[in-house]
Amino acid sequence: MNNEKNDQSSNSDTNANRDPISGAPGAHPIGTGVGATAGGVLAGAAAGTVVGPVGTVVGAAVGAIVGGLTGSGVAEVLDPTSEAAYWRDNYKDRPYAAGATTFDDYGPAYGYGVSSYPKYPGRSFDDVEGDLARDWDGARGTSKLQWDQARNATRDAWERIGNR
Repeated sequence: MNNEKNDQSSNSDTNANRDPISGAPGAHPIGTGVGATAGGVLAGAAAGTVVGPVGTVVGAAVGAIVGGLTGSGVAEVLDPTSEAAYWRDNYKDRPYAAGATTFDDYGPAYGYGVSSYPKYPGRSFDDVEGDLARDWDGARGTSKLQWDQARNATRDAWERIGNR
């Protein structure tokens, strides 16, 4: 009986740190997801701060998405720091941004494209554009762009992630 109790205790300890869905050993998925998301928010916000207040908000949002996706194929593709830097350096070369004097309006549109991509796995921009248009006002932060102006920047960021 004592051996049976020890066997159960040992078995219980072995299973205590297993994914309840797959049974794989490792940290509890909720703790891992929360930690990854929090880390992603902090990393994204820190990276965004380099480009100004809008960058902080966009970086935090993208960082949260990327952090929450740690371990998936999409997370390996998304790096909020490099995405923000890429678009800051290249937005003026885009035809829709001709005459733009600041990144502050386009930054949230790029961030929206990056953060929205993993929410709609396997779907094209055209398939989800209606949803994105509907939700733009809640995602735009301080951007002055209406959806018809932000659409192309959002598509550019979406496609840049999708083409990887």
